[in-house]
Amino acid sequence: MKRLIAAVLIACLALPAAADQLSLNEISNYLNNLKTAQGAFTQINDDGTISSGQLYIKRPGKMRFEYDPPEQALVLADANAVVIIDKKSNQPPETYPLSKTPLSLILARNVNLSRARMVTGHTYDGTATIVTAQDPDNPDYGTIQMSFTENPVELRQWIINDANGGQTTVILGAFEAGVPLKNSLFDPGRALRNRDR
Repeated sequence: MKRLIAAVLIACLALPAAADQLSLNEISNYLNNLKTAQGAFTQINDDGTISSGQLYIKRPGKMRFEYDPPEQALVLADANAVVIIDKKSNQPPETYPLSKTPLSLILARNVNLSRARMVTGHTYDGTATIVTAQDPDNPDYGTIQMSFTENPVELRQWIINDANGGQTTVILGAFEAGVPLKNSLFDPGRALRNRDR
């Protein structure tokens, strides 16, 4: 009898946590309704170093990471490409197809986390709902693990595990959504012209 009571109590204690987990539809709707946003971020790199800066998002397809000094890097996602510009270097920027990075899952025109084989993990840690997702057609491109809080739903962090085995964590600070952002903010050509001045 004591075991039965204990089991019922444990089940009852688990109910609030389960109720607080966001559904995949709720998260998909949140991302689809997130048109523009900006705010501070902290980045933990694969080698353990820490960077910070400002992040700008304009969905679909656009993202900008401006890193604080002493770093001089700028990362832009636009026109289906991710461009990494080192302002201190005279070398050409590194360019990767956006579709081959897990960031494309956040920046897609229509996010549908219920799509078959896209989500490989969906848990609740007592504070946040954690969703691990991949491109279902190209799982070798890596995964993105996103953390969302509720009331209101907000993206708080993501961890990218890339195709080469590297891991990058981005922790979001206070985030302002619905801000007007010009397309030129995400233009690699404009950023390069500014670098070369």
